[in-house]
Amino acid sequence: MLAKVSSYGLYGIDAFPVTIEVDVSTGIPAFAIVGLPDNAIKESKERVRSAIRNSGYEYKSHRVTVNLSPADIKKEGPSFDLAIALGFLAATEQINASSLDDKIFLGELSLDGRIRSIKGSLSIALALPNNQKKELILPYANALEAAATNNAYVYPGHTLTDVVHFLNNPKKQNPFQVNIENIFDTSCSHLIDFSEVKGQQSVKRGLEIAAAGGHNCLLIGPPGSGKSMLAKRLRTILPDITLKESLETTRIHSIMGLVPSHLGLISTRPFRSPHHTSSDVALVGGGSVPRPGEVTLSHNGVLFLDELPEFNRNVLESLRQPLEDHYVTVARAARSVRFPAKFMLIASMNPCPCGYATDPRRECHCTPIQIQRYMSKISGPLLDRIDIHLDVPALKSTELLSAPSAEPSSEIKKRTLAARAVQQDRFNGTDIYANAQMGQKQLRKFCRLSEESKELLKTALEELNISARAHDKILKVARTIADLEGIDAIAPEHIAEAIQYRSLDRGW
Repeated sequence: MLAKVSSYGLYGIDAFPVTIEVDVSTGIPAFAIVGLPDNAIKESKERVRSAIRNSGYEYKSHRVTVNLSPADIKKEGPSFDLAIALGFLAATEQINASSLDDKIFLGELSLDGRIRSIKGSLSIALALPNNQKKELILPYANALEAAATNNAYVYPGHTLTDVVHFLNNPKKQNPFQVNIENIFDTSCSHLIDFSEVKGQQSVKRGLEIAAAGGHNCLLIGPPGSGKSMLAKRLRTILPDITLKESLETTRIHSIMGLVPSHLGLISTRPFRSPHHTSSDVALVGGGSVPRPGEVTLSHNGVLFLDELPEFNRNVLESLRQPLEDHYVTVARAARSVRFPAKFMLIASMNPCPCGYATDPRRECHCTPIQIQRYMSKISGPLLDRIDIHLDVPALKSTELLSAPSAEPSSEIKKRTLAARAVQQDRFNGTDIYANAQMGQKQLRKFCRLSEESKELLKTALEELNISARAHDKILKVARTIADLEGIDAIAPEHIAEAIQYRSLDRGW
């Protein structure tokens, strides 16, 4: 007898429908799975067989053929176990085959019949048609994220037996409900704060501007000056993540199995800090079956690259396209995948190989050639894409010994939110969310300069040999500085401050 069960597969971060056909017939006992399955799916026959027997159902020696349609797309992962098991039970008339209609089944089976969590349940829930709500049966561990979309009636189960009981008595169980406000209320607080950072007022000012306009930022200073400490506190002054952004971010993290089961949604902006030994595939994504990289996992959040020159040159150069376009396209022979990558880049580096070129208390032993070779690891085109360069000086002894009395993140955040509100009104009806994303059309419209400001910028362009891209970055940063002050016109002092944040253009 033949039974059909509906499920979903994943390619990149997108989901596609899969029809699982299970044919059980007499003949030489065998269990074959066709339709381009990977090794995890091929091994599911052992999990399904044991789960059925240990759940109290009958499993005789049959000739079983399982087809995963469409057959021309490679299927991955163990999430089809539950659907295959139910298809077998329906084909052997142990459950009513009609009870499987208009339902989507997802889940990995353990040998005792328990249903284990899967990856990508949010992507699958988002892929379901909005106009025809279907019943989605999946593991309890994935219920929170799947129910957050309101695209389907979610019915979670602990075991294969639970699912069979639901199919036999569908009216006795209510759909799983989730209170999204509670998720955000319980998990949006931060354990770190800018008030814990001693000194570094000029750096805090630069990071405030970066947060207000969504600008990329590079911190340059000797070891122990607080670069990492400052970078990690940046997201405490960023606007809270919206529900739309949360769903986008959770969808990506769900594919990688990084969503905490007790939360269901990523309710704070992500902060990713990959090690400098990371490969270009780990950073931007890829692989034989494309997977998101760190730039995509940082979507709607912050990507922090500590010790920037220690990264391989080809890894850093791979950042240029996602920094400009805010997405990554991974092309393969069969098809290509586009991963979103709208993130703020925060990087840090020492001024020289030993780190003490700018430290007044310690002597630098690096030669000019060593310093030049060290700095040349970061290309000019990459530096052009970083809006703000901040010098982070070594702390004085008086600053280290003083009690922390700095402004808390909550106060700084009020100013960044006010600036973001101005930008939201300015770019209403477009895909632009902050000044850092402005194109040439927006620059001409919103960054008009007075003659005095033009003269100041002209002098900087000639003396510092600033590129056209760096020129645009100065205008965007100046626009943000004016927004923080609540001023519509960009004044000469705004241009002057923006020019100061191009320290690597000035040289050492």
